Order: sequence, then C-alpha cells, then structure tokens
Amino acid sequence: MNKIKTGILIVLLAAVCFNSYGQGAKSLKINEVLIKNTENFQDDYGQRNAWIEIFNSSFASVDIRSCYLTNDKRVLNPNLSIEERVSMMYTIPKSDVLTEIAPRQHLLFWADNRPNRGTFHLNFALDSVASNWIALYDANGKTLIDSVTVPANIPANFSYAREADGSHHWILKGGDANNYVTPNTNNQTQDKQEKIDGFRKHDSAGIAMAIIAMSIVFGGLILLYVSFRLISAISVKLAKRNAMKTRGITDKKEAKEKAIGAESGEIFAAISLALHEYQDNVHDIEDTILTINRVKRNYSPWSSKIYTLRQTPKN
Repeated sequence: MNKIKTGILIVLLAAVCFNSYGQGAKSLKINEVLIKNTENFQDDYGQRNAWIEIFNSSFASVDIRSCYLTNDKRVLNPNLSIEERVSMMYTIPKSDVLTEIAPRQHLLFWADNRPNRGTFHLNFALDSVASNWIALYDANGKTLIDSVTVPANIPANFSYAREADGSHHWILKGGDANNYVTPNTNNQTQDKQEKIDGFRKHDSAGIAMAIIAMSIVFGGLILLYVSFRLISAISVKLAKRNAMKTRGITDKKEAKEKAIGAESGEIFAAISLALHEYQDNVHDIEDTILTINRVKRNYSPWSSKIYTLRQTPKN
C-alpha cells in the first residue's frame, strides 16, 4: 500500500513539475524587432533606439530574470563553455521586479549598447544595414529558447514581427494605417469577439451554450466517479492481498470462502475504539480503601445565631 501511495505522489509531483516547466521560460518568444528607429517609440530617456519585444505565450506569469539576450552568433558553437558563452550575452538582472511578464503580455528591451541605463537597455546594438541574428537563452546559459534572423535593409520605422503574437509567420509592419508597428502590445489588435459574435448569431437563446456547459460539468463528474471507483477497487484488492499474506493463504478460493479481507467496518471501529481507550485513558493506581471520619457536629452551623452574639469578657 505504501508503494502505491509513493507512486501516486511521484506522479503528481512529476505532473506539477512538468506543468511548471512548460509554463516557464520556454513560453517566451521574440515577438517583434525594430532596427532603425527615427520616428517610433521612445525609451525612458526620451531617445529613439532599436528595440526587441519579448512575448509571454503562456497563461501564467513568467519571470525573464537571469535569462540572456544576444546578437553574437559565436554562442552557437557547441564547444564553448558556459562561462565563455555567457560572456558574449546580456544577462537580464535578477533584482528588478519589472522582469516578470504577465500572462500573454509583452516586455520591451532597447538595443542601444548602454546597459548602464537600466535593466532593459542591452549591451549591444543592432546593425541598421546588415541582417541581425537575435537569440534568447535560458538562465542556464546553454538552452536556446528562441531566435530570429531579421532581414537586412528594413526601412526606417518598419518592424519585423510575427503576424500574430507567438505565431510562426513573420511579416514587415509599418507604413500603413492597417499594418502599424506595435511596440509592447499585441501584434494584431483584436477589437471583435468572434466566438461571442458567432454564438449571438447562431444561438441567440443560449441553448447550445447551456448544453455545452452541462456536458462539461457532468463529464467531469463522470470522470471523478470512474477515478474513485478505480482507486477503491485497487485499495480493496491490495487489502485482500495483504490479509492473505498475513494469514499465509495463497489460494484465492480459500480466501474467498473464509471472507479474507472482507471484514466489516464495525470490526475496525471496535478495534480502533479499544486502542483509543487503552492509550488515552491512563490513570494513576489509587488505593481502593475509603476512610470516613465523623464530624463533631452533625448539623450545619452556618445559620446558627450564637456565632453572631458578642461574648462577655471574663474577669
């Protein structure tokens, strides 16, 4: 029984760890890059520089601290040590609370080669003429999370971006009111609720939505019922096996005839109460002889008036 409990605990811990890993740095994406900035977004110093946008594609907050950003392709050399590779990259500081990216949100880094200006100012600049390779590495300095090669000769104030946040298709953005640059925000502005509009059009009474909701609830209850039944069956089987092992019985037919492992709950309740009584009701050993002394007065003097009178002093 202990082995089963240990196994279940290990599986649950593995599931939690796997989920945490899946929602970690692996969810970060290089989402949009602007190389030549003359009329676009300004940094906190009021200056226009190249910027790199990071997108958190998960539905949980992810802290990008201790990760690395670089534009040096030499880090791809597998023969490099961790120290050598890290020396070619920008380390995102640990001490800044602003490095935590909310679910499905963005964070902007300035490629201005001025890291002394703050956490989000990188120690490298991007080439406005040649192509630029940009990579995001995990905190171990070895695992490549995401990378992109930005084409050369991109016009000023145009960005190279994913068509939609986190998608695989990259496009040029800018120069058009319908295809504008989107620093630190969604690459596609969603001003319509397509699913809600579809339900409003095809299910105005809400019947289909109610059926779907009830199906999900009852489906979950059925899964819980099946799970509990399986756990109960396994527990009963293990209890019978342990009872047979304790009594030295190997034949299942014999065990069934003697009702091994099928003891009622009343038996266990009685044993539990007996153990509780034995362990908790502990008293000192007392003498069983009672000694009764008769008092001098066989009445209660509390209401006697003689005790309230003043006594005459004797000469």
